[in-house]
Amino acid sequence: MPEGDTVWRQAKLLRGALAGRVLTGCDLRVPAFATVDFTGSTVDSVDSRGKHLLVHVAGHVIHSHLSMEGIWEVYPAAPQGRSGGPGRSGSPAARWRRPAHTARAVLSTDAGTAVGFSLGLLEVVPERELENVVGHLGPDLLGPGWDAAEALRRLLAEPERPVGLALLDQQNLAGIGNIYRNELCFLAHVHPEMPIGRVPELTRLVDLAKRLLEANKDRPRRSTTGGPAAGDASSWVYGLAGKPCKRCGSVILHAKQADPAFPTRQPRDIYYCPHCQPVL
Repeated sequence: MPEGDTVWRQAKLLRGALAGRVLTGCDLRVPAFATVDFTGSTVDSVDSRGKHLLVHVAGHVIHSHLSMEGIWEVYPAAPQGRSGGPGRSGSPAARWRRPAHTARAVLSTDAGTAVGFSLGLLEVVPERELENVVGHLGPDLLGPGWDAAEALRRLLAEPERPVGLALLDQQNLAGIGNIYRNELCFLAHVHPEMPIGRVPELTRLVDLAKRLLEANKDRPRRSTTGGPAAGDASSWVYGLAGKPCKRCGSVILHAKQADPAFPTRQPRDIYYCPHCQPVL
């Protein structure tokens, strides 16, 4: 599941193929931006902000969001003389590991081709309007301008809001997704429904969120336990309903948590230990 650490790695991957290089191809496969072509322009930078990925080029930003299923992949530059049409033997599309019809963006340089598959969002905005797109985000847990005090201020602005919802709100702090919010609640010994204003040692919880994402940002597979990044050993409670708690042995429970602020959104999964995280 893409969370802030995943998007940070995606930005790092794209930076190696695109940043400082001239685009030799630019194919944006969404109707609203299908005619946009930055071929011949130099990519200035590639950055992540929370769960948003930003490619700066020619005074514009190619803005993408992975949502649930999106991913960017980079493929080596095609050998000269083997640039047949999509799907033909030897063509770039024939070498892609995912179906060509799911590609939403194809950006090529002499170093390789970056392909965005199944992106939840893809748009192009002038750089001067970027803050209209991502300016609402809270401090980025993996950004150079991380501000723990501001994150705390935003979290406590609604003290009665459940901690499980407050942590997911990207306007409070950017980068936490459903896996991290479940794991953080467990590590803090709080049920996701506890009001954020009643969470003991909230400063420690915010610091732990920062440390967890930093620890995982360079790992291809996430682990919040310090154990192997595979199977049940990689998490404390997330996805482990019906299994024993690693701390106390109680059976981990599963429920759904709806957000009253967004009644049309589907409730999200929560996992918790009833002994370590009692409902208060």
